[in-house]
Amino acid sequence: MEALTKQPSVKGPADWFTGDVWFDQLVPMTGPSIGRCNAVHFAPGARTAWHRHANGQLLHVTEGIGLTQSRGGEVVVIRPGDTVWCPPGEWHWHGAAPEHFMTHLAIWDGLAPGQEGPETEWGEHVTDDEYGRQSA
Repeated sequence: MEALTKQPSVKGPADWFTGDVWFDQLVPMTGPSIGRCNAVHFAPGARTAWHRHANGQLLHVTEGIGLTQSRGGEVVVIRPGDTVWCPPGEWHWHGAAPEHFMTHLAIWDGLAPGQEGPETEWGEHVTDDEYGRQSA
C-alpha cells in the first residue's frame, strides 16, 4: 500500500470556469489506474463551462447547493448526498447556486490504453442568461 501525498489546491483556469473554482486532486492522474477523482470547490455563482468527458463523469455533492444541466435539458438543483451521472460525450455544466458555496467529488475515467482523446473537451462558457433561469 502506498500513501499519496496531498498536492496543493489548484485554482481552476478561466478557460474552463466562470468565477472562483478550486480543486483538490484526490486520485492523481498518473500510475496504472485510469480512474480520476477531484474535490471541486465552487464559490457562489461559480460554474464550469460546457464540457464533456469521453468516458462520462459522476458528480457527488458533499456540501452546499449546486446546479447542473445537460445540453437541451432542464437545470437541476443538487444538494449534499445527490449523485449525478453525466454519460460519455454528453455536454453539461455544473456549479454553485447563486448564493451558496458548493463542493462535489468529480469522478471519471481517463482514456484507456489505445482510446482516442480528448479525455475532456471544453466548450463555451455558460452564459449568465443560461445560468440564471432558475433559483435554488
